[in-house]
Amino acid sequence: MPKIPITTNGAELLRAELHKLKSVERPNVITAIAEARAQGDITENAEYEAARERQGFIEGRILELEAKLANAQIIDPRLLDDDDRVVFGSTVELLDVSSNSAVTYQIVGEDEADLKLAKISYSSPIAKALIGKSAGDVVEVRTPGGAKEFEIVDVRYV
Repeated sequence: MPKIPITTNGAELLRAELHKLKSVERPNVITAIAEARAQGDITENAEYEAARERQGFIEGRILELEAKLANAQIIDPRLLDDDDRVVFGSTVELLDVSSNSAVTYQIVGEDEADLKLAKISYSSPIAKALIGKSAGDVVEVRTPGGAKEFEIVDVRYV
């Protein structure tokens, strides 16, 4: 399986979720299943079915997180120095040429992407257009809403 790039912060978030699932959620669902079983006939027991369904979700998520972490290529943006080029993990300040508005994004892994936090996936159209470029470059990004031009104002590794 190929390595999946992820920032150090993203890896910590996945580890924290995995820990919570294993130490809190899994024991809680096991208790809920035992309590539902104690009520008698489980063939028509809605609590039992709900707990079993929840258990399936938790076990699936645990397997998914363990696989992602096992195949993760953890990248610390603070250790990068790519001559002010845009790379995975870098934070990029952009100027929308048409609207003259500034926007800042960090390029992260797919699991960490969250537009509300200004984190975009390295596989997004904007990130693909930015990677490899430097401050001062103007890039054209093809988005579902049409083509946009951005000037790269600054590239930081934080």
